[in-house]
Amino acid sequence: MLSIVVPVHNEEHSILPLYDRLTSVLIAGRQPYEILFIDDASSDRTAELLANLVETDAHLKVIRLRRNFGQTAALSAGFHEAAGDIIIAMDGDLQHAPEDIPALLSKLDEGFDIASGWRKERIDNAITRKIPSKIANWMMSKACGIDLRDFGTTFKAYRADVLKDVHLYGELHRFIPALASFYGARVAEVPIQNPPRIAGESHYGLSRTFRVLFDILTIRFLLRYFTRPMHFFGSIGLMGTTAGGLMLGYCLVVKLFLRLDIIQEHGPMMIAGSLLLLAGLMMFSTGLIGELVMRTYFESQDRRIYAVREILTQKSGEKTLGSKT
Repeated sequence: MLSIVVPVHNEEHSILPLYDRLTSVLIAGRQPYEILFIDDASSDRTAELLANLVETDAHLKVIRLRRNFGQTAALSAGFHEAAGDIIIAMDGDLQHAPEDIPALLSKLDEGFDIASGWRKERIDNAITRKIPSKIANWMMSKACGIDLRDFGTTFKAYRADVLKDVHLYGELHRFIPALASFYGARVAEVPIQNPPRIAGESHYGLSRTFRVLFDILTIRFLLRYFTRPMHFFGSIGLMGTTAGGLMLGYCLVVKLFLRLDIIQEHGPMMIAGSLLLLAGLMMFSTGLIGELVMRTYFESQDRRIYAVREILTQKSGEKTLGSKT
């Protein structure tokens, strides 16, 4: 069964054309399906149009959020309500062509867990969208260790069991492939169309640049140090305490053997050494607290730091699929 998750916000001009094209593609695919529209507190006629569509189509489900929580939260709500074995996420502004859905599904049929759309030929403005996007995607790829050329697009197909391992918050929806790869998900990229927006205004712009940079730092930390925060904070703490200890040790030697006035001769060095020593100890403490928090997180929720793809047994001659984490 397919679940199509579409977060929308003030897309009254796109809802009906998108619905018509989606149903045409899904009916032609001859698979059971459901379409979930997540209305992120639209202020136009989006909610009214969706309410009318629900009355005419049993495949349709509409989830209305109480306020505008943002795209990540809307996607998370849709993933939670989706009942399909395969979940496809896409935008509701018709800049994602429903006709590309079969290409995403065919990539999953090859054995991949995530098929991520790649806007190979972008129609956006070069200065405000294309160039910043290329830079951001390069940085994301390096930070995540995944060779993707388009992290920004929402248009992706997922196996449902992969999304069970991913908990979204903030604006981390663009990093779902990276978060899923933490548990061994196999990701492939599929070229998709990038048609122009037919109506309304884009919700993206240069103002998101700093938020994207902060998200890159967050995902880098999560992927490398999520289960071992002491490796990050401990390294900084070791450098701080070592540098501070050497500086204070030098001041002590000078004081004992040369009988100099440390405050007058090396006052700035002593202050810097003291600050470095204290900062290093604080980093060590932060690392220890992080280790305790991680252990509490995994043990309290009965989660594991690994994910099982399948279990093969000679006795049954069958393979048991699993995704317990």
